[in-house]
Amino acid sequence: MLKIALYVCPQTVCSSLSMAMDAFTLANRLAEQQLFQLQRFSLDGQAVDLGFAQIQVDGDLRLAESADLILLPASGSAIDTTLADNADLLPWLAQRTPHQQLASLCSSAFLLAAAGVLEGRRATTHWALAGQFRQRYPQVNLQIEQLVCEDGHLLSSGGAHAGLDLCLHLIAQHGGDGLMQQVANALVFDTQRGQQSRFAPLLPPTNSDCPLAPLLQWMHQHHAERIDLKRLAAQANCSSRTLLRRFKTRTGLTPNDYLQRVHISAAQHALRSGASLEQVAERVGYTDRATFAKLFKQLCGESPGAFRKRLRQAR
Repeated sequence: MLKIALYVCPQTVCSSLSMAMDAFTLANRLAEQQLFQLQRFSLDGQAVDLGFAQIQVDGDLRLAESADLILLPASGSAIDTTLADNADLLPWLAQRTPHQQLASLCSSAFLLAAAGVLEGRRATTHWALAGQFRQRYPQVNLQIEQLVCEDGHLLSSGGAHAGLDLCLHLIAQHGGDGLMQQVANALVFDTQRGQQSRFAPLLPPTNSDCPLAPLLQWMHQHHAERIDLKRLAAQANCSSRTLLRRFKTRTGLTPNDYLQRVHISAAQHALRSGASLEQVAERVGYTDRATFAKLFKQLCGESPGAFRKRLRQAR
């Protein structure tokens, strides 16, 4: 039996907590035995007010010290507040031994990273928090494309429902693939969802008042043409070196990286039509289908054919 202690704090996302508890409780019921023992804990052992609900707990940090797995449900996007309010948790997490698993759902990877346990290790979190995470914890090997990441006794998951992917992963480890699939079926959840990268927007958001807005709009209009840095610099009326600096500052990407994402974004729209993959590739500026398919999978987490198949199944 795996003893799981779920951490509750004022920032806990209630849906993340309940999703995890529902998955393991359902696994016990379907297996007709208690494979997972669930307990909730808080810093001081007192009930936690989430604003719209008060969550009762079974004890404080001492209770969780006997658990096999410490599970941190998602804690929202107010990272500074979460880290400040849970400062006393961090040294406690740092003292956990490799014999005790640590798992984070979504944004709670920041708690593990702040405790220092992810240094030099692989981890993931919500794709929208990738930039902030890398800036704060460059020593962590962030694999943001992954829905679930496991590195020794450390587990982490991407955004929102990826937490259920992590729970199903644990159910498969301790109850078998058959039980995992039973739980997924009961929850009407697709276990073959590919990578998290296919849920993230390809292009960074830009405001209309951004100085680069006219150039970005021009790139979208002319993306199928042959465009190099010199032509972009002429269009922006500046030197190539100046453009590179401004572009990286404003978008976080190089002009070439941005242009590739424009190509693939246009390809996603074109794949909704009846055009062949060769026609789509040529339409967005690629004469080599293999190069196009490789870049598409790299940025979208799935092949052009898989993307089109999923759209058809959705219809």
